[in-house]
Amino acid sequence: MFRTSILRDGILLGCGNPLLDISAIVDESFLCKYDMLPNNAILAEEKHMPMYKELIEKFNAEFIAGGSVQNSLRVAQWILQRPKVAVFFGCVGKDRYSEILLEKATNDGVNVQYQFCPNTSTGTCAVLVTGTQRSLCANLAAANNFTVEHLNTPTSQQFLQNAKYFYISGFFLTVSIESILVVAKHALSKNSLFMMNLSAPFIPHFFKDNLNQALPYIDILFGNETEALSFAEHQNLGTDDLKEIGLKIAALPKLNTARSRIVIITQGSDPVLLFENSTITEYPVIKLVREQIVDTNGAGDAFVGGFLAQLVLEQSYETCIKCGIWTAREIIQRSGCTFDGVPEFKA
Repeated sequence: MFRTSILRDGILLGCGNPLLDISAIVDESFLCKYDMLPNNAILAEEKHMPMYKELIEKFNAEFIAGGSVQNSLRVAQWILQRPKVAVFFGCVGKDRYSEILLEKATNDGVNVQYQFCPNTSTGTCAVLVTGTQRSLCANLAAANNFTVEHLNTPTSQQFLQNAKYFYISGFFLTVSIESILVVAKHALSKNSLFMMNLSAPFIPHFFKDNLNQALPYIDILFGNETEALSFAEHQNLGTDDLKEIGLKIAALPKLNTARSRIVIITQGSDPVLLFENSTITEYPVIKLVREQIVDTNGAGDAFVGGFLAQLVLEQSYETCIKCGIWTAREIIQRSGCTFDGVPEFKA
């Protein structure tokens, strides 16, 4: 039995980039036109800017509330079936897109505490679906303007003090390392769990210095196989073996010595790897047939959401990972990071 009585408002707090996903099915020539690769995530450059308008006008694009951390918190709320367990910080513009984001995230149970930037539009993310693969191109816009001042408001400070679990995406390393360190140091002072995600292969490459500042605070680190390989390459770990990489990341210096660092590496339909101290545990993934897979966009976010839902219920890491696998499996059978009904996960 889950101890739902231990849940309370705001026990889980996340920081990230709130983005409105503009999702459409395209062909490979469209990817080539904008110099993009399947199953990759990048930040938008000037050459990508016409893409968003083209998706809306020519490809019958769908609008979905997005952003990695916001997605994970929405999924966690779905699993928990209790509103306002999760609080989300991120920056948006004062426009129609932010109204859509606020409405959708709130309806999904997340306590949204946006910082509003009136002079910049809300961030968007092009989600290019080719078959069962997807490529993401994020135009951060207002999301890029989050400042540590938002964390210092009396309201935000109250949420920080109330939370017990903290989760931030690697994508946020491109926005405000100062804010990440404020949250990380607060979590350390309270002996609370601080978690991050590598998020995309470009993060360990181009934002290595920021990642290195955050690493000593990280109690649980998520990533997929390509992100882990990028980390190993740019941290000069000297191996491309995922099991060796996971063990080496788990062993990196850590400020909170009261608990070991947990590293979790997902591998699509291959087993999820959990690393703790010198121990490696593998959790099998039940494969879907190709016809069942609608959209892999959001699978990683959904995995983390399922994991976090069980974590705040004080379940074992085994149950957390099994819920993450189950949730990701559910999400990829739908378009975008969406869900409905009552979840049927059984530990």
